[in-house]
Amino acid sequence: MDEQRSKPEDERPVDPEYRVFPKSWGAEYIAAGEVRFRLWASGIETLNLRLSDEEVPMTAMGDGWWDLLATNVAPGTPYAFVLPDGRHVPDPAGRALESDVHGPSLVVDPTAYRWKNRGWTGRPWSEAVVYEIHVGTFTDEGTFAAAAARLPALADIGVTVVQLMPVAAFGGKRGWGYDGVLLYTPHPSYGSPDDMKAFIDAAHGLGLMVMLDVVYNHLGLDGNHLQVYAPDLFMTEGTPWGPRPDVSRKPMRDLIAENALYWLEEFALDGLRFDAVDRIEDADSDEHFVEELALLIRKTLPGRHIHLVVEDSRNITALHERSEDNAVRLYDAVWNDGYHHLIHAWATAEHVGHFKVFADNFWPRIAKTLASGFAIQGERIEGKGDALVGEPSGHLPPVTFINFLQNHDQIGNRGRGDRLWSLIDPDLAERLMAILLLAPQIPMLFMGDEFRSRGRFFFFSDYPLDLDQNSLEDRLQQARSFGTEDLELQEIRNPNDLDTFLASKLDWQEAETERGMVLRTIFRDLIEKRKRHLMPLLEDVGGGVGHVLLAEEGRLAIDWQLGEHRWQLRANFSDEIATLPPVHGAAIHVMPPEAQSDMRDLSRFPAASLIVTCG
Repeated sequence: MDEQRSKPEDERPVDPEYRVFPKSWGAEYIAAGEVRFRLWASGIETLNLRLSDEEVPMTAMGDGWWDLLATNVAPGTPYAFVLPDGRHVPDPAGRALESDVHGPSLVVDPTAYRWKNRGWTGRPWSEAVVYEIHVGTFTDEGTFAAAAARLPALADIGVTVVQLMPVAAFGGKRGWGYDGVLLYTPHPSYGSPDDMKAFIDAAHGLGLMVMLDVVYNHLGLDGNHLQVYAPDLFMTEGTPWGPRPDVSRKPMRDLIAENALYWLEEFALDGLRFDAVDRIEDADSDEHFVEELALLIRKTLPGRHIHLVVEDSRNITALHERSEDNAVRLYDAVWNDGYHHLIHAWATAEHVGHFKVFADNFWPRIAKTLASGFAIQGERIEGKGDALVGEPSGHLPPVTFINFLQNHDQIGNRGRGDRLWSLIDPDLAERLMAILLLAPQIPMLFMGDEFRSRGRFFFFSDYPLDLDQNSLEDRLQQARSFGTEDLELQEIRNPNDLDTFLASKLDWQEAETERGMVLRTIFRDLIEKRKRHLMPLLEDVGGGVGHVLLAEEGRLAIDWQLGEHRWQLRANFSDEIATLPPVHGAAIHVMPPEAQSDMRDLSRFPAASLIVTCG
C-alpha cells in the first residue's frame, strides 16, 4: 500500500483567511481549474470518473489507488466514480453532494469562503460550558444559517461551547447523524460547506467555541458505497448500526485521521467529540489509533486551543493522563455518564435498564463522582462477572469530566422523548442545575435546558423501508433500557415518520413565556457566578483536589482545594433539617437565600437547601 500521505503534516500551513486541508483521498484543486481525483479501491479492476457529462478512465497507480488529473474544472461541477458494473458512487472524501448520498459529489473550492474572524485561536478548556445541539431540530428551518441566528442568545446566557451532533452526510433527509457514510460532507439538508463555515465564523465572532461530534467506530448502512469497492477496509464483524472501519489498514487509517484534521483545519472547529472510542479496535498496531490520532492533531495544530473529548464506557484514565507540567497530552475530557445515571436514578426512581447498576448507595457514589470523577472506579458490577470495571480517577483534574443531567441519548432513546424537567419538580431541578453549573467539572447542557424545555426529543430517521433499522420492537427494548419500564409498543413512534422529526423541534416560543424567561435568567446568573468565581480557579487545576466530608441520606458535603482557594458545596436533599460540616469564605450561591445565616453560622440546613462558598 501507499505509505505516503499527500503532504506531510508539518508542511500544511493554513492561511487563516483561505483555509484548506489537502486530503489524500478525493478531489483536490492543485492549480487554477486543475483537480486531482484520487480513490482507493482495491476490489475492482477498472474505474472511471463521471465528470459533468463526460466519463473518462482513471489510472491504476498501484497499491489500490486510482488517479486522474482533470483541467478546466469549475467549482460546483458534479462528479462520481463509475464502478465496473456501471454503478455511480459519490466521493467518500467529497466536500459536497448534488442531492443525497446516492448521487454525485460536487467539486468544491474550499478557499472560496472568506473568514471574518481570522485571529480566533479558541478559549481554554477551563472556560467550557458545553451546549449540545442537533442542527436539524434546533430551529424550525433546521439549517446552519438558522442556527447561526440563535447564537447571540446562547452567548448572552454564558454558553461558551456549542457542540454539534454529527453532520457527516447520511442516508435520507433527517436523522441523528450517527449513521454517517460520507465523513467529509456536511449533510445537505443543513446547508452547504460554506453555510457551516459561516455558522462557525459567527460563533467565533461571539466568543463561542464550536465542537463537532464525529463517529469513527462504524459507518451507516444506507449509502455506504465504500464497502462495495473497498470491502477489505472494514472488519469482518460489524455493529447493529453498520460496518466497522478497519483502522489497521493504512488507507482507512488515513481517511479517518485526515477527516479529523479536515474538520479542525478547513472548518476552523475548536474541537471534536469522538463517539464510542471503546468500540474502535486496533489491537495489532504499535500505537492504538485513538492515541495516535490525538498525538497527530496536537502535532499538526499547535498555537490554537484544540479540545478533544471522548465517549468511552470503560471508565479508564489512560487517554486523559496529564504531562508533568499538567498539560493535556491526548484527550481533554470524557463524557461522565455515571454522574448522569446516578442523578437520574435517584431523582426519578427509574432503576431498570442501564440505571440498575446505579440504583443503590446513591449519595456516597454521587459524592465520589463530584470529588474524584468516575462513578465506577475499579469495581465488580452486575453482569460483568469477576472483572473489575473502571479505574481510580481522583488524580485527574476535575475538568477532565463532562457532567450532564441529560443529552440526546438519554432523552431520545427513552421512547417517549421526555426530558428530565418533565419528570421531577421545579425546585429539585433548580438545585440539580445549580450543582451542575457550580461544580468544578465541565458542565454540558442539551438544547433547551436553559429554559428547562418540556418539549420532546425522539429518535428519528429517514431509512429505506427495507433497511434492518426500522423494528419498533427493537426501539421498545432500547427505550426500556433507558428507564421507561412501563412503555408499551403502541406508544413507540415510528422513527421514519416525518411527524416524529417535527415533534422533536425545539420550541423557542417556550423560551419567551414568563416561565421560560425566568428560568433563562436563573441559568444566566448561575453561569455568571461560574465565570466570575470558579473559572479562574480551574485554569491550571491539577488532580487530587476533591474531598468528601459527608455523603449519606440526601446530605452532601464536598470540598475542592483549587490552588489557594477552597471551593465548598453543602446540600441537603432530605425532607428534614440537617447539620452539615461548616463552610468558610464568601457565599457564591445559596438556596433558599433566607437560610444563608443558618447554614453559614449554625451549619443548620433546612430541607431542600444548598450553599456554595469559596474561601
